[in-house]
Amino acid sequence: MLKLSKRTHFSHVTLTVYAFVIHALLFASPTHASNTQHTSSSARDVKGSLVIIGGALRADNAVVWETIVKQAGGKDGRIAIIPAASGNPQRAAEFAASALNSHGAVSFIVPLSTRYAETDASNTPDQIQKNPYWVAQIQQAQAVYFTGGDQAKITKALLDTNGKPSPMLEAIWSIYRQGGVIAGTSAGAAIMSTTMFSNAKSVLSTLKQGVTEENEIANGLGFIGNQVFIDQHLIIRGRFARMLPAMLKKSYVLGLGIDENTALLVTQQNTVEVVGYKGAILWDLSSAKTDSSQVEFNLQDARISYLSHGDQFNIATKKISPASDKQLITTPQSDDADQAPAFHPNMLANTAIVEAMSQLMESRQSYAKGLAFGDPGGDKGQLGYEFVLTKKADSRAYFSSSSGAEALTLINLGLDIQPVQMAKPLYHALDIQKNTHKMDKN
Repeated sequence: MLKLSKRTHFSHVTLTVYAFVIHALLFASPTHASNTQHTSSSARDVKGSLVIIGGALRADNAVVWETIVKQAGGKDGRIAIIPAASGNPQRAAEFAASALNSHGAVSFIVPLSTRYAETDASNTPDQIQKNPYWVAQIQQAQAVYFTGGDQAKITKALLDTNGKPSPMLEAIWSIYRQGGVIAGTSAGAAIMSTTMFSNAKSVLSTLKQGVTEENEIANGLGFIGNQVFIDQHLIIRGRFARMLPAMLKKSYVLGLGIDENTALLVTQQNTVEVVGYKGAILWDLSSAKTDSSQVEFNLQDARISYLSHGDQFNIATKKISPASDKQLITTPQSDDADQAPAFHPNMLANTAIVEAMSQLMESRQSYAKGLAFGDPGGDKGQLGYEFVLTKKADSRAYFSSSSGAEALTLINLGLDIQPVQMAKPLYHALDIQKNTHKMDKN
């Protein structure tokens, strides 16, 4: 049996009665949400914070774990761990509990997962999500932490059969509105926006085929509000590009993609700060447009920024504030005036987009290009995409090495994406014998 926090002094019976009262008050309220979208849009008075983690969070990434604990009130803050997304929920939850408790939290595991029902039929998600005991436990917590896995399992576990918020989800929203913190990694990050990737294809296939409702994308829980689309495992997996079809489909102007072992601290659905070892991609599509006469995906005049540890972004004003230790790069770092514009053969490769952005901003060139294409024998094998990064009048680069490692901030680069037809065959083997024979003659 799971143990309660050492700060819990209520009996099980008292908690049950207490939770029934809370449940009744919540559902009697005129602001009771009929769906997750309504819940999100009614949260204008949110006082709490979010810690949105891009996945693969290491146990030794103290700054992120400490951020969660600090937002939960510091030492002895009670944190509910919900492992609904995980294929091995107990292991995932115990990992999070160990890390959080080592930084002073008092965490407990909520058995919200279909896997728990395999050993105890009374622990189905439908039963746990409305169980007065567990609802009361959430109400007494200062934070909720969602583990990684499959984000569709989280939304399914916290919504009733009609898609309405369960008593447990209402309790989570309640502590968030009152000043608590909601944290999540990987799948736990995906649920933070009103729309999330659900059954997503590869990045290239997403560009080629687009996204459809209730398939590649679905409703998230909307904790960050209606304005920002969230994605995770971003830079290391080249996912910056897959955000774009989803954002256009759902009319998002702003998108935040968080890399692994990195977090975004979001306070009151407005101020965003990057925390951790890597960074985040910020999309601004307020001036972007597409050519509707072109059948394949295309985008012009998008703005892309890269933010790293300590950088801040204001959602309302769209202002980016680099960390105080970063200095503006005012002259190109390359002295080669004849240097050709950079070309990147695989813009979707691990960290390629950030490398392309940094190389451009540190050079004397005005643009850089790259490609994305797949197996010529695969789906739409001839279709590829050209990425063109450009410096704009307000493009800026900042640099710091004060932490012992290089840290960059790259602001407001332009990005155009155009479909291109790849050659067929794209390549062929060299005739080594023929080339050897020519060399022998010479």
